[in-house]
Amino acid sequence: MALIDTIRLALGDKADHLLNHVSKTIPKETLQLPSPDFVEKQFVNSDRNNRVLNNLGWIANTGRLAGTGYTSILPVDQGIEHSAGASFAKNPIYFDPDNIVKLAMEGGCNAVASTYGVLGMVARKYAHKIPFIVKINHNELLTYPNRADQIMYGTIQQCFDMGAAAVGATIYFGSQESARQIVEVAEAFAHAHELGMATILWCYVRNNAFKSDKDYHVSADLTGQANHLGVTIQADIIKQKLPENNGGYKSLNMGNSSYGKLDERMYTELSSDHPIDLCRYQVANCYMGRIGLINSGGASGSNDFAEATATAVVNKRAGGMGLISGRKAFQRPMAEGAKLLNAIQDVYLCNDVTVA
Repeated sequence: MALIDTIRLALGDKADHLLNHVSKTIPKETLQLPSPDFVEKQFVNSDRNNRVLNNLGWIANTGRLAGTGYTSILPVDQGIEHSAGASFAKNPIYFDPDNIVKLAMEGGCNAVASTYGVLGMVARKYAHKIPFIVKINHNELLTYPNRADQIMYGTIQQCFDMGAAAVGATIYFGSQESARQIVEVAEAFAHAHELGMATILWCYVRNNAFKSDKDYHVSADLTGQANHLGVTIQADIIKQKLPENNGGYKSLNMGNSSYGKLDERMYTELSSDHPIDLCRYQVANCYMGRIGLINSGGASGSNDFAEATATAVVNKRAGGMGLISGRKAFQRPMAEGAKLLNAIQDVYLCNDVTVA
């Protein structure tokens, strides 16, 4: 069966809606799209040093998507972010760091992202075989009551010493702690660049006020602005949740409240209700795609293959760079997890899935 037919089958009744959409918002011709020479085109004229370019090139040229400009990453930091028991109870072999890296390699990923502890434990065995992305900050779920904050867990020097190709970090934009997190991560990213490592930022928005009639943590306008802050502190790749709605700024400016600034054209001209157009607004906020956007795969559920395929199609057709999917892959047997990662990658390998 041809790749496009497999993708159509996975998408089911969403196939026409996602595969045949023609975007009439931000023209695809204005975007900087992923390509085999993406690193050279976008970063040679930047202030990143040659060692950063080497590591970006290593990531771009590893795994099944090598040489395409697209990226597939396995992230397994949920042992801290969501607690180890809750994350690994479905598949306890992933308490063992060795199996996390094995899954990334078996699944044909460009890189594996995890904690200092996980990657440091197996660095001599694997750091030269697959690019390591060390996640340098995390939430923690033992403080009572639980709170949402990202805390530094180690040093950039440790990442360099274990042979990491890149560092990753999360900022909870919009939270009470965001100002401190922005400063901490900006300084850490600057140090990482000095040592030659690339930088990836999880640009999440987090505030209870963002939940009202809808959950605006996944609105295109708020997540798009988070992306724009992320590229400002020189993230080389932006990781963001796929947008599910729009109008976060509008919701927070109802009644007597005042929040941020907006222009109606953000909603009427630069985006629409279609998921591909919502995601394209995120891409536009990443310097029109000069900094690649990877979307997250989300939690594991009953229809993971279809959901992962749909997310990949939306990201690719919007102008994004790839997918970063963890729980859908590691919360199942390794062979099946690798198969799911391959299904995601097949979307990016399929020439019939084009930019909308």
